[in-house]
Amino acid sequence: MRRREFISLLGGAAAWPLVARAQRGGIPTIGLLWPADAPPVFPRMESFRQGLRASGLVEGQNVALELRYAQRGPQQLPELAAELVRLKVDAIFTGGDLAARVAQQATGTIPIVTISDDIIGAGLIASLSRPGGNITGVTILAPELSAKRLEVLRDIIPGLSRVTALHDPTNGTSQVTMAESAARALNVKLQVVDIKSRDDVARAIRAARDTQAQALNVFFSPLLSSLHREIITLAAEYGLPAIYQWKEHVEAGGLVSYGPNLAAMWRQSAVITAKILKGAKPADVAGRATDEARVGGELQDCEISRPDHPAIRPLARRRGD
Repeated sequence: MRRREFISLLGGAAAWPLVARAQRGGIPTIGLLWPADAPPVFPRMESFRQGLRASGLVEGQNVALELRYAQRGPQQLPELAAELVRLKVDAIFTGGDLAARVAQQATGTIPIVTISDDIIGAGLIASLSRPGGNITGVTILAPELSAKRLEVLRDIIPGLSRVTALHDPTNGTSQVTMAESAARALNVKLQVVDIKSRDDVARAIRAARDTQAQALNVFFSPLLSSLHREIITLAAEYGLPAIYQWKEHVEAGGLVSYGPNLAAMWRQSAVITAKILKGAKPADVAGRATDEARVGGELQDCEISRPDHPAIRPLARRRGD
């Protein structure tokens, strides 16, 4: 077996279920298409492997993983998707709406499982109950959550009136639209700044400071998630409270997060992928959604950092604490 078959992620196809691949003398291969410029960080891959093991699949024994990530930026994704297709992986797993669309354009036959920011709004599937086509997966409901996080910021920042949102333009406009609507309802002025690469982070946060933003709302996006350390460092340097996607960002030093349980989503995606590897058709495998009803449960977390966080001290001074 080729060494690279053991490097990364995802496989499975309705046309080539697990048994059929075994009969040909190989093991199924899962290809991971990741849109950031670095590999997925903890707990993503670890959780995905946990989900595979729970489904009876162990990397290197009865499943192989192939990872491709966009070192040269999102424009590299079509090339990487084509490479996975040439490798004849059995399924493709993607993170984010852009990578899922690119995978769909690359193949109409290889099954695709995705963790999507807005799987229906992005036009990736027809419905959660009956996805249709060759794609299914888990949706974050990012537009609703990006709007909800403005409410969280309002609750922790007295007199909140100006917020800058960091937005990945490859994710479309649905998060922007819903956040702007929420901002109007909350009487908050929302400035949206696009982040296209790592080099844009410092410029965006300086722009937030220069326009007297009182907080940052970091929208959902694999790219923005991969840049969380740079964002956390600069937000603290400029004394800007920021709300992030995942509780792991709070553990890395961010102020507050509100969003789905990241590890649970990756485990669930692996379970869906395993079903497909065993012969299920993506069109018949219902998609999953994280929703507001699960606040406080396994799939929803709101984490707040320590009270001496650098972005909290200016707030305390403004309150007179």
